[in-house]
Amino acid sequence: MEAILKHFPNLTEVQKEQFQQLDSLYHDWNEKINVISRKDIDALYTKHVLHSLGIAKIQPFEPGTFVLDVGTGGGFPGIPLAILFPETRFYLIDVIAKKIKVVQAVADALGLKNVKAEQIRAENVKGDFDFIVSRAVTNMPDFVSWVKTKIKKQHKHELKNGILYLKGGDLTEELKDFPKATLYDLADYFEDEFFETKKVVHLPLKFTI
Repeated sequence: MEAILKHFPNLTEVQKEQFQQLDSLYHDWNEKINVISRKDIDALYTKHVLHSLGIAKIQPFEPGTFVLDVGTGGGFPGIPLAILFPETRFYLIDVIAKKIKVVQAVADALGLKNVKAEQIRAENVKGDFDFIVSRAVTNMPDFVSWVKTKIKKQHKHELKNGILYLKGGDLTEELKDFPKATLYDLADYFEDEFFETKKVVHLPLKFTI
């Protein structure tokens, strides 16, 4: 929690309380439904919450933004981002029903009115989004094929509408067909060694490719 406050010092009291609650909520739910690996649950704030918020360091969301989180798992990056940006709408999806059950329960417990969670495949989602976020759910070519027609034409952020993808390691091969992709090193923002190889990939997408 200290790391959250250090890197995001302007949180409201409500936001601080919501971030604080994540620890007990995820520990409790993880006992019932394993959505976070046992070895990672005690590093929740570094490996899940702060990692998710890396997207906010690259592109803060304006009020009224609509964000799709594909393969959200236990709610990452969507839940931490929804706390940080209460005036942004988040649609969190996963194909596994029990994970969505946890996501909805966490969102309800936190009082997040800007989160909708649903068990659905990305290909079947209707609607247009400013940004589509995810955390290493698959390789980029497959991911792009799922979401490439779901981007709003008009953009209102510094970065153009498209994908903001949390990924680690050497991405040269995976991104070779995407020359417009930009990589941002999270080690430039967070000092924990966990972030040494972690990146946010921004890939602008036209309405159709």
